[in-house]
Amino acid sequence: MSEIHLSVVIPAYNEEVRLKESLREVLRYLKSQPYTFEVILVDDGSSDRTKEVAETCLKDVHHQVLVNQPNQGKGYSVKRGMLAARGRFILFSDADFSTPLEEVERFLQYLQSGYDVVIGSRALPESRVEIRQNILRQNMGKIFNLFVRLFASQEIHDSQCGFKCFKSDAAKNLFGRQMLKGFSFDVEILYLAQRLGCRVLEEPVIWRNSPHSRVHIVKDSLRMLFDIMRIRWIHRRLK
Repeated sequence: MSEIHLSVVIPAYNEEVRLKESLREVLRYLKSQPYTFEVILVDDGSSDRTKEVAETCLKDVHHQVLVNQPNQGKGYSVKRGMLAARGRFILFSDADFSTPLEEVERFLQYLQSGYDVVIGSRALPESRVEIRQNILRQNMGKIFNLFVRLFASQEIHDSQCGFKCFKSDAAKNLFGRQMLKGFSFDVEILYLAQRLGCRVLEEPVIWRNSPHSRVHIVKDSLRMLFDIMRIRWIHRRLK
């Protein structure tokens, strides 16, 4: 098999209903590109037919379907997919693709020009948020990002946009060090990237909110705030 140019990692939990349409759009785009690719779907212990739907949709392309048993968390799922990826560049995206996959082309250009990590952002002036979250989630997101800038990544405006792309060597280094299994893993990865001297670019993207968020507005938000306050302690020996 020739070198894979782009790996697309998709964490999924009980995504049977919307996964078929998401993967159809992903493959429509990737098959129109001149480069080689693979799709890696990580099923985080789903109780529905997520695995079967993924296998059926991806059967004609290079792919991996990895299954966690039991459920381990989004961070664990993304880490597993990133470490299994074989591409020169590795993108992870939420299963709903709130940011269209087409946005990756600019990300790849930046990575080829010298950046190690390019992350999508909904918070920059040039970002196009076409479908917004409800006002409560918007305000919680702003508070969370304030804590992120205070405790972990001062220069990042939006750590939680689920659309991030990495050079392979940077991905293996960063995700190999990742400790958090839950939704706060993005903050940990960006903290590690800055501490290890990676060139990180925050890039505006198109974003269309999906109403089916897996993040519990109270329980998960409190857990995430606790996690970001202990990231420095977790990696206190990092040099």
